Amino acid sequence: MSIKKTLTLLLLSTFSFTVLAQEEKEEKGTFSLSGTVDTYYSSNFSKNSLGSVGVLTDVPANGFGLGMVNTIFSYEKGKAGIVADLAYGPRANAANAYTGAINQLYAYYKASESVTITLGQFNTFLGYEVISPTGNFNYSVSYLFNAGPFSHTGIKLDYASSEDLSFMFAFTNPHAITAGANPTDDYQLGFQTGYKGQYLNLVYGAVAQGGPTDVFFIDYTGGFDLTDTFYFGINAAYSNSSKADAGYQGLALYLQNKFSEKFSLGLRPEFYTTTSGAGDANQSAFTLTGSTTLTDSLSLLTEVRYDTSNDVTFFGKNNVTGATIAAVYKF
Repeated sequence: MSIKKTLTLLLLSTFSFTVLAQEEKEEKGTFSLSGTVDTYYSSNFSKNSLGSVGVLTDVPANGFGLGMVNTIFSYEKGKAGIVADLAYGPRANAANAYTGAINQLYAYYKASESVTITLGQFNTFLGYEVISPTGNFNYSVSYLFNAGPFSHTGIKLDYASSEDLSFMFAFTNPHAITAGANPTDDYQLGFQTGYKGQYLNLVYGAVAQGGPTDVFFIDYTGGFDLTDTFYFGINAAYSNSSKADAGYQGLALYLQNKFSEKFSLGLRPEFYTTTSGAGDANQSAFTLTGSTTLTDSLSLLTEVRYDTSNDVTFFGKNNVTGATIAAVYKF
């Protein structure tokens, strides 16, 4: 064999090996694992009563408590991917009708650079706060968080018109049905538009199996950096059903200042009203939270919260003060 033929064969072999290696690399996709763990101590400063208002848990108690462990598995290959977000513990149980197992479970397809289609169970697009404690500044949650849906099961389409403007359309089960059958064949319609970090959200339809089918939600969520260190966030929401003759409305503000790379302080005043034909019930909460970053992964949240109302009671009283210290770890 001539030297020319030998070199040609070597070049072809090298090229073929490179192409095969590249194809093999592209076929593998990308896998990632992340999550959180949180635990806390809480007290409402009241004798002979349990629980601290606003701590998201299905096991209210004065003393030490567990939040949840959250593990998020994701895999993406080409234009498609999946997310399996698993959550276990009292916090997960309180926020998930599927009893603290599946927080989110969905597949998605990127039809283009601007269009993504998602099918499965995904956390709600309504509201300012989320289930995972690492997504919130405060450890306790607002009345608006507890009032609205936590998750939806269905299909949604996200469209990014530009870097600043986005739209989302959703068609889902009633949000109280996160898995299994939907025998009444009732659904919800959802819509979101976002512009430069400000979001307007709409939901209309059924909330639970056999319930009213005309429940309407409208929600504004946004925020602004007023200075290099001071942030002002806002969540305003309204919901009503004519058939049920009931609903709610509320406003929560998020005032946060970063004093250093290690410490930030935030105040969340909230005003919330449940409405019905029998009359309205008003309640307010004021939450002061100090966030201390101990490491890149571990934060310590120290919180004092005051709830008050003339229409409802907290552990038999019209007002209650609670304190919470929480450790939140993310990985």
